[in-house]
Amino acid sequence: MLTRRMDHLLEHFIENGPPGAALKVVQNGKILYEGFHGVADIEAKEPIKQDTIYRIYSMSKIITCVAALKLLEEGKFLLSDPLEDYLHEFRNMEVIKGKDDQKIHTVKAKRSIRIKDLFTMTSGLVYGGDNTEVERMTRQIMIKVRDDESIDNHSKLRLLSKQLATLPLEFEPASEWKYGLSHDVLGALIEVISGKSFGTYLKDEIFDPLQMNDTFFKVPEDKKSRLASLYDRDEAGNLKRNTILDSAAEPIAVFESGGAGLHSTLDDYSKFAQALANGGKYKKYQLLSPHTISLLSTNHLTPALLNSEGWDAETGYGYGLGVRVMIDKAKGGSNSSIGEFGWSGLAGTYVSIDPLHQLSVVYMQQMLPNFEAYHQPRIRNVVYGSLY
Repeated sequence: MLTRRMDHLLEHFIENGPPGAALKVVQNGKILYEGFHGVADIEAKEPIKQDTIYRIYSMSKIITCVAALKLLEEGKFLLSDPLEDYLHEFRNMEVIKGKDDQKIHTVKAKRSIRIKDLFTMTSGLVYGGDNTEVERMTRQIMIKVRDDESIDNHSKLRLLSKQLATLPLEFEPASEWKYGLSHDVLGALIEVISGKSFGTYLKDEIFDPLQMNDTFFKVPEDKKSRLASLYDRDEAGNLKRNTILDSAAEPIAVFESGGAGLHSTLDDYSKFAQALANGGKYKKYQLLSPHTISLLSTNHLTPALLNSEGWDAETGYGYGLGVRVMIDKAKGGSNSSIGEFGWSGLAGTYVSIDPLHQLSVVYMQQMLPNFEAYHQPRIRNVVYGSLY
């Protein structure tokens, strides 16, 4: 039943959206569904295949948070620890209060950023953009670090972290939820605590043990032919190849962005998701303790923070340590389990993890806009509607 329903749904998706899509559903190590539909490249007529590589963008965040939690399990830090104890540049942070006559007004932050604030996106750090003064300053910092040629061929995370700490925070730590560079700074924290580059730490502690051989920040030259093309969709449904994001991504691969920098395959990411669904275990490797996964997938936001700007898209979900967490099935219109968790990526990739049923769902596509509000709830409801 799942195969028939999901095949029909994914064919519907590619008739009206992305040129290709792939999805894998695994329960307790058994593959319930694995499907590849459409093409990875329209012009070359290259089909979506098992080894197709995708830009997973913000699905990198879950990997980053799991990597950091491995250090928590070793007693290397506490969630309540001030970030400045490890990244000293974050001492004496200021919070912006306004701007007039080209002068920025700030006040001393009431308390330090805590490590938990990085996990929960409540640090006051934001993404670069145009909506606020701090977003504009953050954008300039990111460009500055990207173009800095004094550091080459390894992570620039420490430089990024130090530069971000020179800016005022957009809000008092723990007072708001806002999507931003918190998980990139978490990557810098991992570097300082582990003594390894972020990419090396991920390879040693996650990618190699889970046999994720096609997951990396920078796609190797001999694997670039397997990278799916990214497409923009206009309102008429026409698809045009997007090369801008890729051209921008190549120079900043040395960021090793914990927030959005990884590439992966359906099979690789499914190994990671299934490990989390299966109590943290993949074959003989224990990625995380089930107790730590429970902490990861517990809602950490207060009702006030859940009502923060930008959270409406995740109706019915709370937010754990870097993941959305189902907390209200009625509000979300969801037939998934309470405690089901995961995240999404800019180009429409999606992961859902359910420890209660040892179930993982991984979906891959490469299109902007990503149609996630249409695609992802339907995938979730079809999967759970086919379980008995």
